Amino acid sequence: MPRIKRPPATRTDGLLALAALAGGVLLIAARGYAIWWGDADPGRGWRLVPLLGLAAMVPFRRTAPRTALALATPFELADVVMGPGFVPAVVYGDLLYAAGLYGRRRTAERLLATTTAVALIVTVSVGVAVSTVSGAVIAGAIAVVSWVLPVLSAMAVREHRLTARAERARAEQVARLAELDRRSAVSAERARMARELHDVIANHLSAVALHSSAVLKMPDLDRDGVTRAMEVIRENSVQGLDEMRRMIGLLREGEAEDPRAEPRLDGLDRLVGQASRADLTAELRMEGERPELPAAVELAAYRIVQESLTNALKHGGRGTALVRVAFCPGRVVVEVTSPLGPDGARLPGAGAGLIGMRERAAMVDGTFEAGPEGGEWRVRAELPTGPRTAVEGDDP
Repeated sequence: MPRIKRPPATRTDGLLALAALAGGVLLIAARGYAIWWGDADPGRGWRLVPLLGLAAMVPFRRTAPRTALALATPFELADVVMGPGFVPAVVYGDLLYAAGLYGRRRTAERLLATTTAVALIVTVSVGVAVSTVSGAVIAGAIAVVSWVLPVLSAMAVREHRLTARAERARAEQVARLAELDRRSAVSAERARMARELHDVIANHLSAVALHSSAVLKMPDLDRDGVTRAMEVIRENSVQGLDEMRRMIGLLREGEAEDPRAEPRLDGLDRLVGQASRADLTAELRMEGERPELPAAVELAAYRIVQESLTNALKHGGRGTALVRVAFCPGRVVVEVTSPLGPDGARLPGAGAGLIGMRERAAMVDGTFEAGPEGGEWRVRAELPTGPRTAVEGDDP
């Protein structure tokens, strides 16, 4: 059962008890109380007893509300029998309110049922005793105001406080979820930029490093060979700077990326033409009729080919790297095979290329696989482009 947190006792409760005692003494001195049984007044001294008992329970209204109410009830009954006074009724009503607010929900419900029953009993009893309807109505109204309404007020305040606490918890949860979404968005954007930077730097700088190393290691290289190597170095440097400039501009401006500025499959011919070493060449095969492709799919296919050729230049052996792009109904198949290098990698790598290619394929709901096969390194990705109309598993 939910419970309202009990605040600690404060000096205010003690001051309230003293104020109630002082006010009750003044009313008793002024005979401000009712006499039930004719003119039979038990005396002012006796009336101080319930007042003192009720006032003594006020400091415990927060810390031990049910105990304070239980100990105060006999004094309230005694005051009612002698003739109810204003201050004892107010103090007992406050104790009922505290017990309903700071106790359990079940306690408040039981108090409501008990006080309602007692108010009915008092109403009927007074009506029978005085034989008048007006007397019964007045007694019932006083009983309801003194005993029932404090419990109802406590239950209403309790529900409001519990609702407010639930709303605060919900607001905190929404704020935490929003923060998690923000962090996830930032992480996703950082991962996207990391993939783009890796593809740009790994491809172009690997080509620059390989061709410059070839020029340095072969002092007897003829003029034509040096010229070809320097042309490749210059072209890769210019393209790398262009792509870096485009990405930096996007970061500074914070605008959406222009699809026309992204690499397209139309540039595969140039990309494959640049992927060459003295002992390694690259070949491109386009199969099927090329449809209108989504920009995300086209970019993913281009980057997968780019990273595969980069890996072939860095780690591949002698021979030919074959790039095959097949346009099938509902998907694009990208496959790059290159000879395995017997002497290990020519340039060191961090292993992020395969992770980036797999992430690019997953971003467009495609599949990706890579690994050695028959003395070659094979990379294959299937990227969906729309609804499938062909039989599952077809491969041109």
